[in-house]
Amino acid sequence: MTMSLNLSCPHCNVTNRIPADRLGDGPKCGKCKQPVFSGKAQELSAANVSSVLNRNDIPVLVDCWATWCGPCQQFAPIFEQAAKEFEPNIRLAKLNTEAEQGIAGQWQIRSIPTLILFRQGKEVARMSGALPLPQLKQWLQQQGVSV
Repeated sequence: MTMSLNLSCPHCNVTNRIPADRLGDGPKCGKCKQPVFSGKAQELSAANVSSVLNRNDIPVLVDCWATWCGPCQQFAPIFEQAAKEFEPNIRLAKLNTEAEQGIAGQWQIRSIPTLILFRQGKEVARMSGALPLPQLKQWLQQQGVSV
């Protein structure tokens, strides 16, 4: 029997049950019919943060950033490239710490960019600073994420 995974839709936040062996087949949301994996980092907000962190059976990597931050701007294309390459093994999301100060405070973001890896809604690893793609991949593998 094939194991199914719960994945939240990045477009409508509905939870979809998808067979694990079909993740690479471009699954679509049962409600909005949009792709469950878009190859882009999902924007987090107070409205969707809970569903993104708690309704994905795959790890979620969040990039905490701000528009005025130079290293954040330099890291943005690397993070987008990671979204293209690492899905469907991991969901990538971005948190604008200026727009979502409540979440940034709750997560105790002290410097940016900060990467936080979540599993089942719980923080399992954190790192501050921008990384080149090979180092990001290596860090994720050290955390037990196959990318």
